[in-house]
Amino acid sequence: MTALSEKTLDGLVGSAPRGADLTVPTYDRSGLTTGIVHLGVGGFHRAHQAMYLDRLMADGKARDWAICGVGVLPGDARMRDALAAQDGLYTLVLKHPDGTLRARVIGSITEYLLAPDDPEAVLEKMASPAVRIVSLTVTEGGYNIHHVTGEFDLTDPGVAADLADGAVPATTFGLVTEALRRRRDRGVPPFTVMSCDNIQGNGEVARRAFTTFARAKDADLADWIEADVAFPSSMVDRITPVTTDADRAMVAERFGIDDAWPVVAEPFEQWALEDTFPTGRPPFEDAGVQVVSDVEPYELMKLRLLNASHQALCYVGYLAGHRYAHEVAGQDVFARFLRGYMDREGTPTLEPVPGIDLDAYKATLVERFANPHVADTLARLCAESSDRIPKWLLPVVRHHLEHGGPIEHAALVVASWARYDEGVDEAGEPIEIVDRLADRLHQAALAQRDDPLAFLRDREVFGDLVDDERFTAAYAAALASLHERGARATVEDLVARTGGQSAR
Repeated sequence: MTALSEKTLDGLVGSAPRGADLTVPTYDRSGLTTGIVHLGVGGFHRAHQAMYLDRLMADGKARDWAICGVGVLPGDARMRDALAAQDGLYTLVLKHPDGTLRARVIGSITEYLLAPDDPEAVLEKMASPAVRIVSLTVTEGGYNIHHVTGEFDLTDPGVAADLADGAVPATTFGLVTEALRRRRDRGVPPFTVMSCDNIQGNGEVARRAFTTFARAKDADLADWIEADVAFPSSMVDRITPVTTDADRAMVAERFGIDDAWPVVAEPFEQWALEDTFPTGRPPFEDAGVQVVSDVEPYELMKLRLLNASHQALCYVGYLAGHRYAHEVAGQDVFARFLRGYMDREGTPTLEPVPGIDLDAYKATLVERFANPHVADTLARLCAESSDRIPKWLLPVVRHHLEHGGPIEHAALVVASWARYDEGVDEAGEPIEIVDRLADRLHQAALAQRDDPLAFLRDREVFGDLVDDERFTAAYAAALASLHERGARATVEDLVARTGGQSAR
């Protein structure tokens, strides 16, 4: 087994076990220059954006677009240490449904900075004229936008601290805004801010967040950002489970690589990117990215079909005793439930998506969810639901309430979330609720045995849905069935009543 580093790179393929499908960078990484600073280097970024850039570099392109990763939180020190020991290299393993494993060592990340250690180094890196894109994967909740009002929360403690006179920036907003100020003052054109998070209109959401923060700090700077900084939207897609010790052991055994933090992912990949980059961009289209003028159709397709369907399977699956997505999606009744949601409720809210056959896309989604080798955990899908459900599923609900469309599947999804947040599954096993509002939601869920609408009364999460009698009737009926009959029987009943077709 070989420790991964620049020095060992050339010998990895020759020393790998026989039959290993392994590719490593053959381009000269010492000649790369940083053109992108990425905030929030996690598994998804390394399986997606960094992979596309590595693909370009392998073709002799994008050599001035290497990535400097930035960690904003103290906990990001783990990623800093792992990448530093490996010269920024890591192994990406694609797990195919037939069990085939294909590995590629990715070389596009050449630097990593931890903002809590040295915020000045991060600011100067972003202020460098060579950096023309600052990209983000900071999670759905990382933009500090209120779910109901749609406004940036200036009362957030971290934001308030960064807005204080003389504060050293510590948040994403403080760091990016200060870097833009330095560029403006030095006569350097601004970088493009490229969001890669699962939010509808993520470019516009990022614009709203950063300009609102800047306006609270410096109105003239905010005016400049609004006029001169580009915030392209994007749709990104690749299922990327959290790396486990078993994944590390697999990389060592199958590929002979000692990698502190490899990434595993499904083979499927998609990236639709709005072509708004005033100071330039890599030739992403040469790596398979769909560079388009309007991302919204692709965004809505993914958010309302893939992401919302993940929520449709995760709570009912967990309550029924399953722990992995493939265990749920591989059962016909749950697959029919997913397809029923997609066909009856998700798809009617969508406009045509250029170049996409929606029926084929939906069938592919069920197949992807059922891939047993990806081993995506339901716990991961159930996490941070208060940031996900309002963005992915509730717009579908509101569309159908306004137009008189069906809501039964979505109502069951919301009810299953409420039942999940009671903190115990149907076998009496405890559930760890991972959510920024975990305590509040758990207390509301505990109250719903006596007050069936207690969970829906949180207007920060659900807005005025509790006031809609059609939705509350469907929701309360689903919740009662979950309590009395369990998740599987509730799903079976809904599939029988709505005539759910086979998802295969």
